[in-house]
Amino acid sequence: MQRWRGLEDIPQDWGRSIVTIGSYDGVHRGHQLIIGRAVERARELGIPSVVVTFDPHPSEVVRPGSHPPLLAPHHRRAELMAELGVDAVLILPFTTEFSKLSPADFIVKVLVDKLHARAVIEGPNFRFGHKAAGNVAFLSELGETYDYEVEVVDLYVSGAAGGGEPFSSTLARRLIAVGDVEGANEILGRPHRVEGVVVRGAQRGRELGYPTANVETLPHTAIPADGVYAGWLTANGERMPAAISVGTNPQFDGTERTVEAYAIDRVGLDLYGLHVAVDFLAYVRGQEKFESIEALLDAIAADVKKCRELTGAA
Repeated sequence: MQRWRGLEDIPQDWGRSIVTIGSYDGVHRGHQLIIGRAVERARELGIPSVVVTFDPHPSEVVRPGSHPPLLAPHHRRAELMAELGVDAVLILPFTTEFSKLSPADFIVKVLVDKLHARAVIEGPNFRFGHKAAGNVAFLSELGETYDYEVEVVDLYVSGAAGGGEPFSSTLARRLIAVGDVEGANEILGRPHRVEGVVVRGAQRGRELGYPTANVETLPHTAIPADGVYAGWLTANGERMPAAISVGTNPQFDGTERTVEAYAIDRVGLDLYGLHVAVDFLAYVRGQEKFESIEALLDAIAADVKKCRELTGAA
């Protein structure tokens, strides 16, 4: 899959393509319907499919300080899109100047002049251009002038998550924030992932017999509520069952919020400096401060046993 950052990265001889546009944070099950349809249409016509997305999140430019927690960084979104069969991803730097493009100018500069869109696939509430003034109806109207079609795909899937509320990135973020990773995973269609580099911490886990990878997470990451979770730690291409702790470590009067993962039954791992992924499968318990180190060790042993069972069953 080709990855372009900015319009200037698009090959000059790029022909016609099928395009879909959106933030697509998390590439959740609703997003997968739209992207999947774009890929399907592209294959029907024998031309490439392109996903257009933005960095940073448009809300951070339009309303500074309002950047939402991210379900997936751009490189992870690209991986997920590649798995869906997308041929190219275009990441447009979302600047103040870019935010002022009118809907018509956006269509001409991006869809017509650069991507030579044959069809544009979107969800029903798609908005674009200055002050989000453009919508699907306007996109279709200009398609008659610029020779592209518009197809609207209903992205609203629903299930048990959120009490039956339609799946969305917003709902997934809300569930993750309260620790309901199972609900978020239903929306995403896979475990929620947090990534980062393993850094040196206080090394108390090592002293207690449960050495953890202390993950310095990427900016704006959607991190689950404080507590203990079952999941997996992936490093050097190996996926290992893990007991994951999120929080400030109140047992030792900690103040800094961290994400730490203990690779169950693994000995002698040296992960310092590595970029790793932590996948959250299920919530086990909340963050606690115990009366003694012995009580803490008993709780950790029970946590590891539970996490081993949950990941084994999954």
